[in-house]
Amino acid sequence: MKSGNSTLAAWLHRLDAAHLEGVLAARPDVVSPPEPRSVNELAERLQRPGSVALALPRLMLPALQAAEALAALTPPVSQEALADLLDATEGEAARGLQAALQSLATHALVWPDGGGALRMSEPLRQAWDTPLGLDQPLATLLKDTTSEELRRMLTALGVRSAATKPQRLAALLEHHSDPARVAAVVARAPAEARDLLERRAEAGYRPEPFITLGGPSAPEPGARWALERGLLVQGRYSYGPPRMPAEVTLALRGPGRHAPFDPAPPVTPLVPVTPAEVDGEASAAATAFVGHAASVLSVCATAPPARLKSGGVGARELARIGKAAHCEEPVVRLTLETAYEAALMARDGDRVATTDAYDTWAELEPSQRLCVLVDAWWSVALTPSQTRNEDNKALPALAGAPPCAGCLQARHGLLTAASQIPPGQGAKTVAELGIVTAWSRPLAEVLPQDATPFATVIREAELLGVLARGALSPIGAALLAEDREGLSAVCRRLLPEAATTARFGADLTAVVTGTPAARLATLLDSVADREAGGTASVWRFSPRSVRRALDAGRPPGAIATDLAAVATGPLPQPLAYLINDTARGHGRIRIAPAACVIHGEEPALLAELAAHRRLSKLGLRQLAPTVLVSRSPLQKTLDALRAEGYAPVAESADGTVRIERTRSHRATAPVPPPRKPAGAPGARARTTTAPVSAELTALAARLAAAPLAGPAPDPDTGVPCATGTEEVIAGYARRLSHTDVRQLAHAVDDGTAVTIEYVATTGKRTIRTLSDLALDPPYLYAWCQLRDAERMFTLSRIHGVMPT
Repeated sequence: MKSGNSTLAAWLHRLDAAHLEGVLAARPDVVSPPEPRSVNELAERLQRPGSVALALPRLMLPALQAAEALAALTPPVSQEALADLLDATEGEAARGLQAALQSLATHALVWPDGGGALRMSEPLRQAWDTPLGLDQPLATLLKDTTSEELRRMLTALGVRSAATKPQRLAALLEHHSDPARVAAVVARAPAEARDLLERRAEAGYRPEPFITLGGPSAPEPGARWALERGLLVQGRYSYGPPRMPAEVTLALRGPGRHAPFDPAPPVTPLVPVTPAEVDGEASAAATAFVGHAASVLSVCATAPPARLKSGGVGARELARIGKAAHCEEPVVRLTLETAYEAALMARDGDRVATTDAYDTWAELEPSQRLCVLVDAWWSVALTPSQTRNEDNKALPALAGAPPCAGCLQARHGLLTAASQIPPGQGAKTVAELGIVTAWSRPLAEVLPQDATPFATVIREAELLGVLARGALSPIGAALLAEDREGLSAVCRRLLPEAATTARFGADLTAVVTGTPAARLATLLDSVADREAGGTASVWRFSPRSVRRALDAGRPPGAIATDLAAVATGPLPQPLAYLINDTARGHGRIRIAPAACVIHGEEPALLAELAAHRRLSKLGLRQLAPTVLVSRSPLQKTLDALRAEGYAPVAESADGTVRIERTRSHRATAPVPPPRKPAGAPGARARTTTAPVSAELTALAARLAAAPLAGPAPDPDTGVPCATGTEEVIAGYARRLSHTDVRQLAHAVDDGTAVTIEYVATTGKRTIRTLSDLALDPPYLYAWCQLRDAERMFTLSRIHGVMPT
């Protein structure tokens, strides 16, 4: 096991069960099945680069700033040295540093070793190419330097040279690790060398974006003097400019130069706001959104939106739905994405259609409808109302866009920032909440179209009633606390019950205050056109809308009776007149279905055809003495008449006699049926559901009581194995750690999805999410979600495994 893992494992082993549970809660991905069986295995999971990448977006700005400063210093680093660099030795800054280090320790990214120095997870250190604008440490830059070159550097510095290369390197590192010594050497340097060094230290290091072709360029004035003393280092195989070690840069910047550190959030201008005002605005916004959502999904249930070839729903369909539902585009986008996340809608071929769950949702009370949509908004791993650009407005989740941890953290950060506002206060402008959110979650995704930070997420929160009057509403507080029962209770308190009656006006309108019940909305939609939605919905009656109800087979008396049953008073006389007048002219002209028409000049012959018993299967009907209509197609009618001895001729569309020619028959080559993809009817089931996290308290207690080392290793492979699948995978995938072997074996045995890092024969590294794994050593067959097809993978080329 790597030393970094051993150090982390030793620190984890010293924690009690309560603190260990805090680590597991902060890093939930590391406890996905199969659960870790030892602290060593837990340390391996915590050190995965993918796991560290998931933890970073959850950190606040002070924790990230402390981690970057720690990455810039040469380990081992004392807490005092880190505090000096951040200028956090006393007061609020010191308390902020302690809180930042505690947060990093809770996420198992930084921890104290046995000697009191701070240790950092190696993947976290690699998150910054140039932390604080610093280059690599001196030891890294001098790895290709010869012993003789080290001796000459020591001699130029006036330091006694040792006999061996390691001793010489240690002496040079000791000298350059003392800022006072480095500053004294530079103070005696020629003017050109001193100017060069001070300029390079101030500017910081920026990696060269391109490879320089040809020989090395001429050195800058003063560079040779610095190279001779190890203040600059020229790589043996690099033709770029000389590089300045991190120790030298920090020494030349001096003790007065500190790394940025913001221990406190930005000050937010506040205004007084009462809880009643917050509740009132949240109730109005949530009620309006539920009404709009019901309208949008009703339109989609009637006419499912078409999907683009690239996936998602395009701008034209969004505009159509918005016009029909009388909603703005952000509301339509938010509704469709949350409905898709809540399984109220699903992809159906080239369209997105409502599901059976929508019918159940439509019958719920408004408070229950809101709970479903708000819960989906809180968990969707994308920003629902975002657009890629002005030319491509396809909905991200429906288009199959990959999940974004930064989008989730943007919502969490926003609600966390709003929760810090004192009771009875609200942000003066919602834009101020975006600034605080950027401090709370600096790595959260900020959309390009946002004029102010997180403007899109803030707008979504306001539409849903999560934020109101610049403060966190009770709905948002329940979301942030992950309290589903509390959320349901708050929604019931804030949202009125569904309206079951309408107020009919003499201007041929029907107004429903609040969210209409499903039965009421269905009735009014069938006989009137919706003109507005939200906190109050308006329908307008017209001859066309009433005719639509009559066309559906509803008698005029039944229409009037049904409307009277939901009216708050008697139906207005103009509406009764409209229904009766429209019904009076309804059906005066009738259109009969016909596949073809038979006509001739002899009424007796056509009457004979209509009465012919053997021709009854054609469905002949006499409309006039010389006209018959047939429910059967033209060719079938023609063949049937000729079979009975008649001699009809066929006409073309313009009334001329059609000339019939015999056509040669050509057989159609059979097309092999396509392989059914995952999820299709009849296809073999392929699960892509993420594993469920283990119960943290019990797991933390087991790990705290377990020995530091895991199960005994296999004598042949050296890898601890517990199942036959693990033994087989460990024998072929020798690049995988024991933790990765267990993760892959669990996916094979239990049929769960898994994400792998795979190196192709070309040497290219790719990340693949696989499901329906089948082991056939030395190969692994699986459904690859990237290629949307079954693929074969060589076990030896799998270099990493992560749960999905």
